[in-house]
Amino acid sequence: MWPVVGAGGMFAFATPLQTGGGFLYWALVFFVLAIIAAAVGARGVAGISMEIARIFVLIFIILAVVALLL
Repeated sequence: MWPVVGAGGMFAFATPLQTGGGFLYWALVFFVLAIIAAAVGARGVAGISMEIARIFVLIFIILAVVALLL
């Protein structure tokens, strides 16, 4: 958080867009789950996990580009 001078000369704290999220973390979790499920032979679970991981990676990329442009 960065201090920002607000109205009346008081300091406020601005939160950058890059904090929080965790989309890349959850994408990695679902990717590992998909690898384990595929190794065990649960193809349905592996396919669903890979689809969820792909969606999280796409959301992460979109939010990263938006954050870099702002």
